[in-house]
Amino acid sequence: MSADFTPKSDFLRILSERGYIHQASDMAGIDAAALEGRLTTYVGYDCTAPSLHVGHLLSIMMLHWLQATGGRPITLMGGGTTRVGDPSGRDESRKILTIEQIDANKAEIRKTFDRFLRFGDGGTDATMVDNAEWLTKLNYIEMLRDVGRHFSVNRMLSMDSVRLRLERDQELSFLEFNYMILQSYDFVELNRRYGTILQMGGSDQWGNIVNGIDLGRRMGTPQLYALTCPLLTTASGAKMGKTAAGAVWLNPEMLSPYDYWQFWRNTEDADVARFLKLFTLLPMEEIARLAALGGAEINEAKKVLATEATALMHGREAGDAAAETARKTFVEGSLAADLPTITVPAGVLEAGLGVLTAFGPDHAKLVPSTSEARRQIKGGGLRVNDVQVTDEKAALSPSDLTADGVIKLSFGKKKHVLLRVG
Repeated sequence: MSADFTPKSDFLRILSERGYIHQASDMAGIDAAALEGRLTTYVGYDCTAPSLHVGHLLSIMMLHWLQATGGRPITLMGGGTTRVGDPSGRDESRKILTIEQIDANKAEIRKTFDRFLRFGDGGTDATMVDNAEWLTKLNYIEMLRDVGRHFSVNRMLSMDSVRLRLERDQELSFLEFNYMILQSYDFVELNRRYGTILQMGGSDQWGNIVNGIDLGRRMGTPQLYALTCPLLTTASGAKMGKTAAGAVWLNPEMLSPYDYWQFWRNTEDADVARFLKLFTLLPMEEIARLAALGGAEINEAKKVLATEATALMHGREAGDAAAETARKTFVEGSLAADLPTITVPAGVLEAGLGVLTAFGPDHAKLVPSTSEARRQIKGGGLRVNDVQVTDEKAALSPSDLTADGVIKLSFGKKKHVLLRVG
């Protein structure tokens, strides 16, 4: 945002002071629309998995603040575009999902939005829309004539999502090449149906969003706007939301509230203030107080971040429970019963469950692969019942069960899973 622009609307003021804004097509125009109460805004989410991940949280939080300041949020589910696949930032085509898989993923993702947005029929209530409603009804010839004619192949080839794939000599299917046309058309259709004038998204979507604005101008919509948030990396340069065990999912069935809490607790010191602004609803004054903590006290700020972020995603009770579990585990040294738990058949343990398999993606999911488990063992990173694993060929057996009837698997000092026999 331009340093000489001071937003008058609460919406842009909050987004600006909390660090959400990366680029905008017309800051003054967005500000004026927000002040006039006509800022109907959408963000698109493809249904490629049964859960969104932490990388989606920035745009979800932007929709939350939009609604909190009088705007109307629209969550656009890509039931149609998921059948094509967004090529942005990828070296290979996405897996083509069945319609049944897409619908099942969409139903799960809706649960996440319910945590952050108020849905209903009121003027500022959120609406969930699926672009399959119009994309699946398009006639190909009419689409080419009415929409396709407004796109320059020369310009499409210059877009990062296409250009970078081609520069790396990676195949780009004609199906994916059409994605930006469909996303642009979504913007036009949402304007016609709901009066949507602003599209928000990550900075990697800037080209696609601007294409939508241009298509709207050519097809006679009112002025449309773009607003993007940064693609976050941690202070050390790592991609936000990626861990050794994989993506940080928002669905509690894919990542427990306790592990979600631990993800935020492990935030680097330099990121605490920034993440408190972006991923909690704490007042700026309280964030400033926490950000001023130094030395060992910064850990208290991290615990607040973890608890508030978990409460926002999974509910206050889950946030407080995760904090208490962590306190019992690390302060008291006790084995908290509500640590994440997996169950294996008695026969599996009696036959011997290899430690590489136990820690891997088919069981504890503490590491993404057996090769990573092997690497962590060499580095002293894995423990069974608080004893360091030194032999990658070791196997768990019933003799490893504690008096509580569990085996405690640990990755580092803060990630634990209890293995029980079912």
